[in-house]
Amino acid sequence: MAALDGFTHAVRIGFTTYVSGEVPLDSTGKLVGPGDLKAQARQAFANLALVLRIAGNEPSDIVKLTVYVVNYRPESLAAIREAAPDFFPAGNPPAGIVLGVQALPKDGMLIAVDAIAQAPALFRPRVEQR
Repeated sequence: MAALDGFTHAVRIGFTTYVSGEVPLDSTGKLVGPGDLKAQARQAFANLALVLRIAGNEPSDIVKLTVYVVNYRPESLAAIREAAPDFFPAGNPPAGIVLGVQALPKDGMLIAVDAIAQAPALFRPRVEQR
């Protein structure tokens, strides 16, 4: 998986995973979908899903999602949601925000996404009986 210089994909502390801004690069570091926000969103969210799986999470574990979009317009949100429906569930979506930005780390990038995920406890502590 390609990474931006100077960034770690994720850090996990206990049951919480902090994912850095995932961008629309393929595994070779090539930009996916130049000029196409939906294609880039699909790749950025696929990269986010991969990082989450490696950390032992899944999209439903996300509690906070931040989406950064170059030259954001309100109609951009529909394309982003359509590209990554697993990250925008109707029933219980994560807290989040979409921010318009002037630029991202590499020319041609239109979107980056970061997240905080909280894994469900893998076990329940034993309750002592008195």
